[in-house]
Amino acid sequence: MDKRISIAIDGPAAAGKSTIAKKVAKLLGLVYIDTGAMYRAFTYAVLKRGIDPEDEKASCSIIPEVKIELCEDGRVLCNGEDVTRVIREPKVSGNVSYIASYKDIRLALVDMQRDMAKTVSVVMDGRDIGTYVLPDAEVKIFQIASVGKRAERRYIENQEKGIETSLEDVIADVRKRDYIDSHRVFAPLKKADDAIELDTSDLTIDESVEAVLKIVKEKTGREVSCR
Repeated sequence: MDKRISIAIDGPAAAGKSTIAKKVAKLLGLVYIDTGAMYRAFTYAVLKRGIDPEDEKASCSIIPEVKIELCEDGRVLCNGEDVTRVIREPKVSGNVSYIASYKDIRLALVDMQRDMAKTVSVVMDGRDIGTYVLPDAEVKIFQIASVGKRAERRYIENQEKGIETSLEDVIADVRKRDYIDSHRVFAPLKKADDAIELDTSDLTIDESVEAVLKIVKEKTGREVSCR
């Protein structure tokens, strides 16, 4: 791919965005940027300091103290600490939407995300990539799935990682995050006017990846198959 491009994949919590985006990036030879992991890492930093994530002023006060790094091998570092696993635990998952709703924190992390996309071709997933972070992205996809399917996927994912939680709690968390993400004042979750909606409720991971690759081909001419 000669021309630098950006692919934005937005959607609600547990829609499988990260899984799909990561695979698409690998197949196309692009850089994957997990924005959700960045907000989770910041949430971890807030909790580690004993700050109430619902306290916006206190949470934003540590912005100058938090350094987040996304490693090529998939690890996430927060102030040098490997937080890859811990940021997926229920305590972080249950509070990340509060942190992601604070304007000052979003501005700080968005600057980092935009800087990453200035020099290389990227696949970036999140809630407001196509509407706010990368409004000029060549490819915009809004990935959705039913609440039940999303909760089921997150529950299985947690079990595989050894994170103990009930399906009922996961469903409640998904609904809570949907509400907070879509009702926040600054850069809320919403579909960009020029985004293509992709419902993955009844699709396997490979089928979802193929669907995204088809959209990328239509928009950029870039063709590759995951099969």
